[in-house]
Amino acid sequence: MITKLIPRKVFFTSGVGTHPEKLESFEVSLRDAGIEKFNLVTVSSILPPKCEIVTKEDGLKELSPGEIVFCVMSRISSNEPGRTLTTSVGCALPGDINKHGYISEYHAYEESAQDAGIHAVKLAESMYSTWTKESPLKTFSTPRSSILHESGEWMTVISAAVFVI
Repeated sequence: MITKLIPRKVFFTSGVGTHPEKLESFEVSLRDAGIEKFNLVTVSSILPPKCEIVTKEDGLKELSPGEIVFCVMSRISSNEPGRTLTTSVGCALPGDINKHGYISEYHAYEESAQDAGIHAVKLAESMYSTWTKESPLKTFSTPRSSILHESGEWMTVISAAVFVI
């Protein structure tokens, strides 16, 4: 019997991490987001039909350390002091829960979290509308922004939609 990997639930999170090593700044951003204990596999942009949006706390209760977890992730890194790093994940929910929605990822330098959130929502809304020829029921985003202050450090900023199978 073949089991389909269709997520039942999704939660949204974001994080910022700094460290002298680029890879470890990413790890610290995952810790800040609460998703460092999982083997993350990035996927594209579909919010499955009937996928329940839950809080990060409720979603994390259903996941186990070491589990392979699928997510839509926006990620950006830099080691340039004074640089603003911003990520966002946008979501467009369908009017009919039996249809799929869209999740978009967006990242930018020198952009506010608010602007990145607006851009991510526009992307998700556009992807949804070009498929359905209608407006989504609801849209929202999970933006995160930070400025790297220390010389010799790397900073990574992430935003993610994390799926629970």
